[in-house]
Amino acid sequence: MAKISLKPGTMLNPVPVVMVSCGDQEKSNIITIAWTGIVNSNPPMTYIAVQRSRYSYNIIKEHGEFVINLVTQNLVRACDYCGVRSGAATDKWKETKLTPVAADIVKAPLISESPVNIECRVKEILEYPSHVVFVSEIAAVHVDSDLMDKSGKIRFEDAGLIVYNHGLYMPVQKKVLGTFGFSVMKPKTQKKRAAARRNASRMKQKSE
Repeated sequence: MAKISLKPGTMLNPVPVVMVSCGDQEKSNIITIAWTGIVNSNPPMTYIAVQRSRYSYNIIKEHGEFVINLVTQNLVRACDYCGVRSGAATDKWKETKLTPVAADIVKAPLISESPVNIECRVKEILEYPSHVVFVSEIAAVHVDSDLMDKSGKIRFEDAGLIVYNHGLYMPVQKKVLGTFGFSVMKPKTQKKRAAARRNASRMKQKSE
């Protein structure tokens, strides 16, 4: 198929979409972020890219910490609202009916309705023309108990997460196309792992 050349642009899609809570228990805000990811595994490091004009920018820069809250399909409206309204004039907690919960380490609250909450401490700030990147160490992680299997693995596929795809919020499909390393895995091992996934899914359905 023929290719069409385009001018350089931010065409890496889809990307994660998260709600970032910042501030402290007395005054906090929520900002929606689509530019985030992992930069190191040991110690676990993440980042968020924030425009200087955003109300949360100065809050994060002042406190040096924040919480990344993963977004489910049930939270998509709240997620969008937190990305298009400014916390300078709006109480996003009140308007979205989200629930702030005290974190273990950072002062910023967790979003109770999010299935996975990641407490972060800023370690480095990178200044770019359009965005500022807060490179941060992951200080703690909280996961809804019903997403954990017996082996202690998080079943992200059961969380109903969404991604951001060039202006669109889209669901992460539950259908599994493969597991890491499956292209070189023996057929017997593939069948064993597939059976384990099916069993875990059945166990979850029985518990609901």
